[in-house]
Amino acid sequence: MTKTRSPIRSNVGLKAVMAVTGILLVLFLIAHMLGNLKVFTGETSFDHYAHWLRDIGKPLLPGVWFLWILRTVLVVAVVAHIWAATVLALRARAARPVKYAHRKKVRGSYAARTMRWGGVIILLFVIYHLLDLTTGTLNPVGDPGNPYGNVVADFAPERWYVTLFYTLAIVTLGFHLRHGAFSAFRSLGQQTPRGERRARTAALIFAVALCAGYLVVPFAVLTGLVS
Repeated sequence: MTKTRSPIRSNVGLKAVMAVTGILLVLFLIAHMLGNLKVFTGETSFDHYAHWLRDIGKPLLPGVWFLWILRTVLVVAVVAHIWAATVLALRARAARPVKYAHRKKVRGSYAARTMRWGGVIILLFVIYHLLDLTTGTLNPVGDPGNPYGNVVADFAPERWYVTLFYTLAIVTLGFHLRHGAFSAFRSLGQQTPRGERRARTAALIFAVALCAGYLVVPFAVLTGLVS
C-alpha cells in the first residue's frame, strides 16, 4: 500500500506554510517597528506604551500572559518557516543532484543565498535581543520598570558593538524581506517582465523602509538624539 503524503508536507503545502508564517512575522515586524519609534515621543510616553503591552488582555488574562502567548505564536511561526524553507531547499537540491559545468548565474541568486545564511544571523540576533531587552539578562540596566532606560543604555556610544551587530542583523533582515516580498508579489500574478520590475521595486521600498524604521532608534541613541 502506498503511503499518502500529508498535504502540508507537499511542496504546495510547504509553500503555503512559508507564506502564512511569513505574513504573521512581517505583521509583527511592522507593529514592533512602530512601537519602537515611540521612543522619540519621550521617556514617559515610551514607558507607558511598554507597560500597556504587558497589560493587554487584563482582566481576562493575568499578568503578561498576552505577551507570552504572542511570543509562543511567533516562535512556532519562526520554526515552521525555517522547517518549510529547509525541506523545500533539500528537495530542490535532491531533484538536481548534478551541478552543471557552465551554469549561468541568475539575477536573484545573491538574494536567494542570503535567505540561507541570513536566516542563521537573524535567529542568533533574535536570541540575543530577547536576552537583552526582554529578559534584561544582557542589558546594562535590565530594569523591567524602565524600558526607556534599557534602550538608551543598550545603544550607548560605549556599546557601539551592540549597535554594529544590530545593524548587521537588520540589514540582513532587509535582504531576507526583499527576496521574500518579491517572491510573494510574483506569486500574486506579477510574472510578466513589467510586473517583475514592479515587484522588485515594491519589495525594495518595503525592505528599505522597514530597515530604516528599525535602525533610526539605535543610531538616535548613539548620536545623542535620544538620551
